[in-house]
Amino acid sequence: MLDIQTAARPCCKGTYQAAAQRPRMPRRLHALLLGGLLTAGSGSFAADLPDSHDLDILPRFPRSEIVDFNQAASQERTYPQGSISRISGRLRMEGEVRAVGNLTAVTYRLPDEDSSQSAFAAARKDLLKADATPLFWCESRDCGSSNLLANSVFGNSKLFGPDDQQAYLLVRLAAPHENSLLAVYTITRGNRRAYLHAEQLDSSAALGELLPSPSTLMRLLKANGELTLSHVPEQPGGAWLDLLVRTLRLDTGVRVELAGKHAGDWRTALTAQGVLDARLEQGKDDSDGLHLTWLR
Repeated sequence: MLDIQTAARPCCKGTYQAAAQRPRMPRRLHALLLGGLLTAGSGSFAADLPDSHDLDILPRFPRSEIVDFNQAASQERTYPQGSISRISGRLRMEGEVRAVGNLTAVTYRLPDEDSSQSAFAAARKDLLKADATPLFWCESRDCGSSNLLANSVFGNSKLFGPDDQQAYLLVRLAAPHENSLLAVYTITRGNRRAYLHAEQLDSSAALGELLPSPSTLMRLLKANGELTLSHVPEQPGGAWLDLLVRTLRLDTGVRVELAGKHAGDWRTALTAQGVLDARLEQGKDDSDGLHLTWLR
């Protein structure tokens, strides 16, 4: 039987307690463990670049680290709304959005155990939850050249990788930041390192009317099950009505619920343009904008 010796020693105000003899943790190991716990508890990211920070609207992907950060005033950006390529030495885009304003750009190195696809999906869902209006979404070779996106669009060679390992999303933020654009780009490079780049451009001028492509709307509706279009006008008509008609014609088997203050007017306008009434239902939500839910 082990003989554990105890010793009585004075405690507080005449009381006594028995202290068992046990091995002591080395002071150096104790300090390292304590330092690690304090760092984790503080919510800081020790590997981040000094003076860098996340974008307010986009939560950080777990265990990712900021490896590049840039803030600049009066920056001009041209964001693709379609595949990007170079023909006869000139940059070509199927569609584009140009703006000048204050830019905040953050590049994250993603943890080795996670893929750039999962980080991109998380960012896409977070932005749509914040009622951002999608302007363009592509993946793999549908985006065009990764080299051009990395260097000509974002100006960061760290983002260059195989064309089939990329994804790109451009959104317009909801009010009161309706004149701000946010772009997300992810890539898994040939060395298997994965990165997520996010940048917000706060335009110095009103952005005006910006429309997504029908394929982007349908793709997002199916991927997320719902979609909020916060920039549609109250009265149906014009380019937005044409866009929604063309979107619903891409897949005539899709049924949707329309919700919002003017959802009834939009339903009437869509049926007048040839969308079958049986494909449309009206929800009870009276919030601003137009909310679409995929009825499966």
